[in-house]
Amino acid sequence: MDLKLKGKAAVVTGGSRGIGRAIAEALAEEGANVAVCARRPEQVAETVTSLEAKGVQAWGQPVDIADKQALQQFIGAAADRLGGLDILVSNASALVQGVSEDDWRAMVDIDLMGAVRSFEAARPHLEKSAAANGDAAFILISSISAAEATGASSYGSIKAALIHYAKGVAREGAPKGLRCNVVSPGTVLFDGGVWGQVRDNMPGFFEQMIKRNPTGRMATPEEIAAATVFLASPRSSFTTGINMVVDGAISSRVNF
Repeated sequence: MDLKLKGKAAVVTGGSRGIGRAIAEALAEEGANVAVCARRPEQVAETVTSLEAKGVQAWGQPVDIADKQALQQFIGAAADRLGGLDILVSNASALVQGVSEDDWRAMVDIDLMGAVRSFEAARPHLEKSAAANGDAAFILISSISAAEATGASSYGSIKAALIHYAKGVAREGAPKGLRCNVVSPGTVLFDGGVWGQVRDNMPGFFEQMIKRNPTGRMATPEEIAAATVFLASPRSSFTTGINMVVDGAISSRVNF
């Protein structure tokens, strides 16, 4: 299936590793030009080189997502470099589970306000693209943790807030052809990621989590990326305001 992404311009925050990197790579494989940001300059540079090798235009910049001015300057510069903006993927996360004030602040500043500030900077470009082409997309990466709680968690709470925010953005953007959707992964395994570290350091707990999933495994970043890129594409032009759970049925919820 042609996803009609060739020549589109996309931004992926937190795009140098894990799920974000897989999303950036998948977009590039579909012919989209991609800009990425992340904290580490060397990882950003390596990602850009990899994306360019796929024959697309790529650009990146190290950015602290919690720095409003730096983040919004990056979004504007990306739109300038790529000649506009058709897709924004907000993927960056603080990845903290605790409930200390520092934990809450990190999750709010990076996951929630990072998404809000990215969208506010990208909105004029996305609306312009939607007016010209009939479709533009804003995708937020949340988590199945938003739907399940075994205890208080800044991570799950803020990931849930993203889903609520996205629905409102979708309702407001629908008349203009600006779509907004959420992808909520379950457990995702890659070297250096949360579950990769658990596998290496807590093998007993890791095996328990594997057994919890009816598929008998965890997702790859590429599987989350495939769902994300489809939702971001014009092939999904009538899909907006949804929370797509990609968890291998680890959750028991019925997702109406």
